[in-house]
Amino acid sequence: MTTTTEPVDPFVHPAFFYAGAREYLAGTVPFVRAALTAGEPVAVAVPGENLRLIKDELGADGATVRFLDMREAGRNPGRIIPGVLRAFADAQQPGRRVHIIGEPVWADRSPAEYPACAQHEALINAAFQGREVTILCPYDTARLDERALADAHVTHPVVIAEGSGTERPSAAYDPDTVVSRYNEPLPSAPGAGPGVLRLSFDEDSLSAVRHLATEHGARLGLTGLGLENLALITAELTTNSVVHGGGTGTLTVWPEDGYVLCEVRDEGRLADPLAGRRPATRDQRGGRGLLLVNLVADLVRTHTGPQGTTIRAYLPR
Repeated sequence: MTTTTEPVDPFVHPAFFYAGAREYLAGTVPFVRAALTAGEPVAVAVPGENLRLIKDELGADGATVRFLDMREAGRNPGRIIPGVLRAFADAQQPGRRVHIIGEPVWADRSPAEYPACAQHEALINAAFQGREVTILCPYDTARLDERALADAHVTHPVVIAEGSGTERPSAAYDPDTVVSRYNEPLPSAPGAGPGVLRLSFDEDSLSAVRHLATEHGARLGLTGLGLENLALITAELTTNSVVHGGGTGTLTVWPEDGYVLCEVRDEGRLADPLAGRRPATRDQRGGRGLLLVNLVADLVRTHTGPQGTTIRAYLPR
């Protein structure tokens, strides 16, 4: 009789639950030291206050570690996979396991940011399937709410309980459920009124719409790079609508809570959850639009369904 076994995915993605600095260091520093001892590359991408804890504890031993402040590098959860995790992993020599500590969820993430964070954690599993990579994701049990802690069990195949240091499989692991759950309709953009620009567009009006959006962004307080980013976002999203979303769409630009928001709605459906989260290959032609939007915006929220797709980008004023 012949028996077969399921192949074991070399990708490892544990959620590490901690409370306080002592537990945080007990779970992260040995992870880094083990990678260094094995002569394997390691990166630490966590919020600045935790980054300082790890740096101080490692001292001179951290000289070869890649350190990134996730509050800056991962401000937009949609750019963490291409701009932080894949950027580091893809730059390493083949044949060596890559080790990363990534902490994308922290207590003062805004309500608008959290759904994108949860989807990001779920999509890591598909983005790194089959690769020799370990990504350890810390979760602060003292400061995060119950929803975030519960979602961590769903988005991570392995969990490390607070204070235990022992890995165990997550009985709740089901990342596709989280991707679907947070594919939620976005709050309606404001209607016509002061500070609001709303335009319908098609192939013939793309250039005019980009210029009108940029002019409106300037009136709302964007300058320099902010205006350039608004022009790029408008161009990429409206072009995607024309090419992939039925040929037409609606653009809305308005101010909200210290941001300028740029939203495009069309009748297309975004079938690939990792769209915009894969790094562009050197010889790639096309397909970079949503990636560029993720790389320049502070936040990108997306909802897609049978009635169409809405993509909303946030730029700081």
